[in-house]
Amino acid sequence: MAPAHEFGAHTAPLGIRFLRHQQEPALARSALVALHGSWNRSTPAGYAVVALDFDASGRVTERPFLDGFRGADGLIGRPVDVIEGGDGAIYVSDDYAGVIYRVRALQSSSNGG
Repeated sequence: MAPAHEFGAHTAPLGIRFLRHQQEPALARSALVALHGSWNRSTPAGYAVVALDFDASGRVTERPFLDGFRGADGLIGRPVDVIEGGDGAIYVSDDYAGVIYRVRALQSSSNGG
């Protein structure tokens, strides 16, 4: 049987979380995957969190969710796992920087400006 989704070589998908508490329509029927990243490639891969979106037929589409862990100045982080809070906030652990990031949707401004 063919896999439902394939990741690129050396990306090291470590943590996956199927989202359950999302108010954000773009994340309905999605899972987030922490791609730890490669260390043994001339062109690094991974170092991001991607969203896997599942359509009604079960087809999976991958898209960026959180990146910037590797930039012009080098490595600043390596995502390890993803957890979703009951309020829909996303928490991403990073074993390189030794931190946990909280990601949440921005609230729209109601002041008209």
